[in-house]
Amino acid sequence: MKAKVDLKFWLGIGTSFFFMALLFRKINFSQLSVALRLVDYRYIVLAVACNFLSYFLRAVRWRYLLICEKPIPLSSLYPATIIGYMANNLLPARLGEFVRAYILAQREGLQTPAVFASLVIDRIFDGGTVLILLLLTLMTLRLPPGMEEAAFALRTGGIVTTLFYVGVLVVMFLLKRFTRQTIAAIGYLARPFPQSFSERLIPLLGSFIGGIRLSSRTSHRLALVVTSLLIWLFALIPVDLTLRAFDVHLPIAASMFILVLLVFAVMVPASPGYIGTYHYACFKGLSVFGIPEATSVSIALIIHGTSFFPVIIAGCYHLWRGKISLTDIQRANGKL
Repeated sequence: MKAKVDLKFWLGIGTSFFFMALLFRKINFSQLSVALRLVDYRYIVLAVACNFLSYFLRAVRWRYLLICEKPIPLSSLYPATIIGYMANNLLPARLGEFVRAYILAQREGLQTPAVFASLVIDRIFDGGTVLILLLLTLMTLRLPPGMEEAAFALRTGGIVTTLFYVGVLVVMFLLKRFTRQTIAAIGYLARPFPQSFSERLIPLLGSFIGGIRLSSRTSHRLALVVTSLLIWLFALIPVDLTLRAFDVHLPIAASMFILVLLVFAVMVPASPGYIGTYHYACFKGLSVFGIPEATSVSIALIIHGTSFFPVIIAGCYHLWRGKISLTDIQRANGKL
């Protein structure tokens, strides 16, 4: 497993380097410096606040996803959420999701696979909300003539996202509805791997399936829908605020377009923190609207920075406050 992670890590580093090279090869760094100096950082402060409100809403949604296991206070859920996103920025292969599940499971005395199952459902709600956002973007945004490449990227990303989303739903349905048959099929597919891998996988799947459940209360399910919409609203607002910080005034549909491109970008294997792919997607999205290259790169750097550095600082704070050591993070990594 470690060799596999290492391979993904170096593949991600190479991908990030490639896209960063594409991004900076024609940029005038003097103009870039000027653009960064002219930023109205009051908007950036508001953007960071909105990002943290989005993380808080994720903790609230997570509470309702785990309500069938036990009522968990936000004082446990929010720090675990922040630590998980910090780990996503620092570790390869989105290992922050496992760290997030492990930290909460240890703190609340739950089984890690069951908690991780709640995060899979969490991502399913994200996928559904992003598809709604994509649909709204396609319905409201009118791209300028000659932007067929951007329109193609948007449609392609939408198709890939939809197929992946439907695939996850099918696997989840099969695991829950036809548990024995599905586990048997997975066990058969795992035969080429070492026996120790299969012996570890099957019990984990059993615990994972046990965690795939939602509250039957209408108020709880409504809370899941409302928080999902609010999470992505407060992910959208920072994009618009950052544009305003650079005195760029575009319709909200343009911010939705950029956000959707960023969602597609983080699906591409890259270095920790989505460096390169994230910036290049933002840059290409802004170029559609005729934004100067230096300004586009500056906006891409700031949008990424507002979601990258603050959560790392906050994650370190919650590690310190919760007396969670780096050994605990490594132990979570070792559970993979």
